[in-house]
Amino acid sequence: MHPLSVVLISIAAMVAGLIGWRWWRRYQALRQRAQIEDALKHAHACEWRGGHATLESLCGALHLSANSAVRLLTQMEKEGLLRTSTDGLRLTPEGERMALAIIRAHRLLERYLADEARMPLANVHTEAERREHDLTPAAVDAMEAALGYPTIDPHGDPIPSASGELPQREWQPLTAWPIGTLARIVHLEDEPAALFAQIAAMGLHPGQIVQVIESGTQRLVLSDGNLTHTLAPIVAANIFVVAADKEALIHVKRLSTLKPGQQAVVHALVDSLQGFTRRRLLDLGMTPGAVVTAEMPSMFRDPVAYRVRGTLVALRREQADQVLIKDQLS
Repeated sequence: MHPLSVVLISIAAMVAGLIGWRWWRRYQALRQRAQIEDALKHAHACEWRGGHATLESLCGALHLSANSAVRLLTQMEKEGLLRTSTDGLRLTPEGERMALAIIRAHRLLERYLADEARMPLANVHTEAERREHDLTPAAVDAMEAALGYPTIDPHGDPIPSASGELPQREWQPLTAWPIGTLARIVHLEDEPAALFAQIAAMGLHPGQIVQVIESGTQRLVLSDGNLTHTLAPIVAANIFVVAADKEALIHVKRLSTLKPGQQAVVHALVDSLQGFTRRRLLDLGMTPGAVVTAEMPSMFRDPVAYRVRGTLVALRREQADQVLIKDQLS
């Protein structure tokens, strides 16, 4: 081989090696940053529930070996994000600020995926976890504005504000709720994913009015006024409720249950509907007190045409499910 060719090949190999090394360093830095943000979320979740993260809980949450978790915690302590105490790991003010920022990105992403991308609710948490580390603060702010400044995510969790404010919410697990007392679902725990998938498959959602009609060590039976659901206690413990207000005593149904030719009065939009999706339905006339008539389904029975405030509007079933009606008139 010509000596010049050898030199050129050697230079090309050195350049490729340098580029590869730099790419690897960048990849490792991004990977560590994502792990730090996941660790901050875990620590914040533990504190939110009144406890503290530990080395063992961090290993389980992030699927790390003990040695890897120790290295991660050492780096986080060096950056002033966590400190170790006798009862576990505590967030510093800077750690809490960063935790709320990544939680804000995650919950806004979940809102976008559920409302705008129309992703099945059982999938939005995992997809949001995959994307959340790539967003800049400016991108998060822009997404919040585009969504119409929602206040809760699709599971009922409050979304932190840009200034880091996170409203406290008082709720109880369904397993602790008294039999026969009306309750309003305010939160569905999205982990473990297998349990959340069961809840989502039943059609239960934040804002729904329910009543426990049987509760024991083997099963819990729940009624939403139309359907009865039987849940294992481990599943029911992931559903959180508060006392329903007096208006909940009004028997309400979903607009999608209205048959062609029937009329009803709009009661409200479901609480879990947020942002521009909610505004669009309000702009179409689906406001409390409005009389709505089911006119005709399309050839494939979806969407359905409804007449409201003198205007004919077409709603898909998942949109009509977001409108609660009362006082069926015909």
